[in-house]
Amino acid sequence: MTGRPAGPADLSVSLSNPRAERVKRVAALAGRSARSRAGVLLVEGPQAVREAVRFAADRVHDVYLTPDASARHPEIAAEALAADLYVHLGTDQVLEAMSADAQGVVAVLGSSGTSLDDALAGGPRLVAVLSNVRDPGNAGTVIRAADAAGADAVILAGEAVDPGNPKVIRSTAGSLFHLPVARAPLADAVEALHAAGLTVLAADGSGEDLLGDASAGSGAGGAASLAGPTAWVFGNEAWGLRPEELALADAVVRIPIHGHAESLNLGTAAAVCLYASATAQRA
Repeated sequence: MTGRPAGPADLSVSLSNPRAERVKRVAALAGRSARSRAGVLLVEGPQAVREAVRFAADRVHDVYLTPDASARHPEIAAEALAADLYVHLGTDQVLEAMSADAQGVVAVLGSSGTSLDDALAGGPRLVAVLSNVRDPGNAGTVIRAADAAGADAVILAGEAVDPGNPKVIRSTAGSLFHLPVARAPLADAVEALHAAGLTVLAADGSGEDLLGDASAGSGAGGAASLAGPTAWVFGNEAWGLRPEELALADAVVRIPIHGHAESLNLGTAAAVCLYASATAQRA
């Protein structure tokens, strides 16, 4: 996939056939098997593509925009060209064929799998672990919350969703390119987290320790405990964490429910726990 213009002034519509092979190859990246075979990812929408260009330019193969999207978001083409990346203008029909969710902006990136060791290098202090989280929107939301809370890494464990899923990438709003995201079996992840000096807390409604308990002292869930390097483990959307998963954690912590709601959804629960740690670590 080549054909880079010499500069912004040379940008012109070069892709007009929505049935062209290039367009079909890009559209096929919505499927995991196509991504795996090609070793690339599909990034959709101006926010995600902008962050990919800014934070992962070395992985960007191609950037595609409609003329209208290029006019609305001139910084994307300008920064991509400044980074010596391939930029192409395509008709509305071409970009729609590539992705119906792109808002006229698509990029193709090399798939960069981060190893567990690399994700935990450098002394991390806050890590989010998603065990068997299968919904792309939920996984992306937690990655975004982890990024906002200043987490150092996210680990997808068990049968968690593929982080290269376009829906995951869209849900992260670009956060996928801000921090390392690794895959590993939960037991391996916990072992590596312990070796890196982190306390591993499981977030679950069955927990005996209460998040934010002022009387907890140095116990799990209290500010003194959360001030240290911490990894939070979050479970599947439907069944949470199984007993064998809970047993791997140093403690099980529940979020207090002060109203009549039965529980919190995954994204909200993760944000509450991660920000509790982030606040304690910065106090």
